[in-house]
Amino acid sequence: MNEDKLRVLIDTNVAMTFLTKRKDPYTKEAEEVMFFCASEKIIGFLAFHSLSTIWYLGRKLGVEKGREMLETVCNILNVVGASQREVEKAIKNRDFKDFEDCLQDKCAKEANCDYIVTANMKDFINSEVPAIAPDELVKIFLQQ
Repeated sequence: MNEDKLRVLIDTNVAMTFLTKRKDPYTKEAEEVMFFCASEKIIGFLAFHSLSTIWYLGRKLGVEKGREMLETVCNILNVVGASQREVEKAIKNRDFKDFEDCLQDKCAKEANCDYIVTANMKDFINSEVPAIAPDELVKIFLQQ
């Protein structure tokens, strides 16, 4: 693995924007970020527990569409979990309003990520790994 490449954890909301092409403020940038990861210009990760959310939302479009979405994201991103110790810390962490976001942070830490790429920076104010919006990551990448 190339140590000088950016390492990022893609939050579920960014992955879903990319997979469903839903319109939101970061639709174009989510696609660019995923392209950077797919072309291995950036090393991208996805928290293990995000797969169940993607499946839940994807299968509403049909079982085969749900499986296609999982395959697509797993072909682009490296799936990462968090250690037992980090999960236990997340359970005790009162700084996050949403436990799922705390798990995202722990997975990003486990993967030695530089950033968590999310559409909801406010949810990661207390994260150990800095959170940035997809458009910010595109700017950072293009300035390298």
